Amino acid sequence: MEYIDLNSVKKRMDKRVFLNKLVKVLFLGSTLFGLVVLAILLYRVAVDSMGWLSMDFLTNLLSTSADRAGIRGAVMGTLWLMLIVGPVTMILGVGTAIYLEEYAKRGKLHSFIQTNIANLAGVPSIVFGILGLTIFVRMFGFGASVIAGGLTMSLLVLPIVVVAAQEAIRSVPGYLREASFGMGATKWQTIKNVVLPTAIPGILTGVILALSRAIGETAPLVVIGIPALLIPVPTSITDNFTALPMQIYYWTLDSVMTAEYANLAAATIVVLLVVLFLLNSVAILIRNKFQKRF
Repeated sequence: MEYIDLNSVKKRMDKRVFLNKLVKVLFLGSTLFGLVVLAILLYRVAVDSMGWLSMDFLTNLLSTSADRAGIRGAVMGTLWLMLIVGPVTMILGVGTAIYLEEYAKRGKLHSFIQTNIANLAGVPSIVFGILGLTIFVRMFGFGASVIAGGLTMSLLVLPIVVVAAQEAIRSVPGYLREASFGMGATKWQTIKNVVLPTAIPGILTGVILALSRAIGETAPLVVIGIPALLIPVPTSITDNFTALPMQIYYWTLDSVMTAEYANLAAATIVVLLVVLFLLNSVAILIRNKFQKRF
């Protein structure tokens, strides 16, 4: 008969307790490091933007003079960009998720599509910029227009919307579908009247978070040639435009020659952060207001 060696057990327990404490300290240190870096970044941006944020800054057009420059064109270009990205990603993303979850048969093709969607979510954004440059700018001849930028950004965030919509559809209880079928509803009627209304909080949250990423991306716009020059405010999807991330990028580069451009870039960063904060807040409110528990 074997007996338990108390000394051996004690050594193992001490080792596990020490390892647990070590991992806890490492995780805490990682969290604190990220928070400290974020706090320093926000402090630096807030300090540099002081005295430059004003209504004139929001309403003036771009200018070669730093004290008269504004971001009206960049704000309007960003809004036009989102008017393309929002509907395209919602229609294509939700449609793809409905097909994969409700209609597609489980098999090799389904696994292949699912794997590629997951892989696309991790592709660097500059690759989507190259794709947009090849297809939308050159092949379709859209140039550096709103529609070219919007479609490129839509490709970038489409995997996020698909994955979020799939998760929302999967979370719909099966007995709701069965009850709908039991009352004589067709497949599409069940999806339209039962599945989508129940999954809409998760779908909208994914769409808004995807828009939050699209509104802050710069690399794809740089690749497709979006300028930050003294161009008119866009009035249609075929006009040339600039966006807030592009304006920040170019003003940061120009700050080497003119120091005041660094302050303009910081003020624009604050505006962009406020927009991102509002979008994320809307996503949280939608989730909390319409989320249903079954």
